[in-house]
Amino acid sequence: MTQYNKQDPSTIQAMFNSIAKSYDRTNAVLSFQLHKRWNRELVRLVVTPQSPAVFLDLCCGTGEIAYTHLTQTDVPCQTHFLDFSQEMLTCAKEKAIRLNIHPPHQLVFTQADAQAIPLPDASVDCATIAYGIRNVKDPSKCIREVFRVLKPGGTFGILELTEPTNPVLRFGHSVYLRVFLPIIGRCMSANQDAYQYLCNSIHAFVQPVILEKALIKAGFTRIVRQSLSGGIATILFAKKEC
Repeated sequence: MTQYNKQDPSTIQAMFNSIAKSYDRTNAVLSFQLHKRWNRELVRLVVTPQSPAVFLDLCCGTGEIAYTHLTQTDVPCQTHFLDFSQEMLTCAKEKAIRLNIHPPHQLVFTQADAQAIPLPDASVDCATIAYGIRNVKDPSKCIREVFRVLKPGGTFGILELTEPTNPVLRFGHSVYLRVFLPIIGRCMSANQDAYQYLCNSIHAFVQPVILEKALIKAGFTRIVRQSLSGGIATILFAKKEC
């Protein structure tokens, strides 16, 4: 069994490179298409109200969050797609062609670590990270970097898979993650170890309240937590006031 560990980022990079081409299809099956609804809610809450001139999508994967916004607006937007995996970025570029994303939107694809964002201070209107922060070695460092690159008044949204608080739902969710999801992932992807890691990472991920504390410590204000689908996923919204 391949050992994936976010304390060794090169293993996470290799994992996402290996599953990039099947990532969208597998996620649709594994989440029963719920992730589409969650993605739209993140964009509705965090991105759309800002009509950002500069938008940063961290751990962008195949670009689902950014394209959810770009396909529904004519407001020119420079969008930075940042991911650790080059294969994910390649898929994101291909998706832009399929979706016919064109000027006035400007797309910038960058392979980089979310803990060291290669953008100037106060250069971004809005930032998101979906299903990615649990794979970052130091989530607090990532949050501080986002605060640095955001302009005053900028917004930041985190969407992450979480464990439900309701005991009955939490039990069913746990059974699904530990038993059924690895089987489905194995059928959908050649890398079954990757999906086993992803299942385990949900159980091991820090609680949203811990992320809230990290957001406050970094300087964010007006933090709102929104539970989705009974707590299977959670959105954290935060604002940089100054």
